[in-house]
Amino acid sequence: MFEDVLKDAVHRTEGGIAALVMGFDGIPLESYLREDSKMPLEVETIGMEYSVILKEIRKAAQLLDAGAAREVSIQAEKLTTVIRMLNDDYFVAMAIEPGGNHGKARWLLRQAGPRLASELGG
Repeated sequence: MFEDVLKDAVHRTEGGIAALVMGFDGIPLESYLREDSKMPLEVETIGMEYSVILKEIRKAAQLLDAGAAREVSIQAEKLTTVIRMLNDDYFVAMAIEPGGNHGKARWLLRQAGPRLASELGG
């Protein structure tokens, strides 16, 4: 259902490795991993771990009266992850190689967000 959108975003992002749509409960709905990726990833495990952190970020944003959290980027030494909230229950995330086009990943996820959210019924 979401694979075409995820695949398109990954392949249009320089350095794109993988993407997924996941619930904040840690249950993945769909994921895509480039077959030619040189970096072995367990994309669903990454999503599950980040779903825990995202719940805390959303809670902190509400406590600070900053409004709803919309996007989070996590830049690590070997991987950058861009995460965009779709609604109260789901998010989309993309993993990018170091030196990849972080800005394009952000833009593509922002563009795909409404389509993904509508497919989720929200």
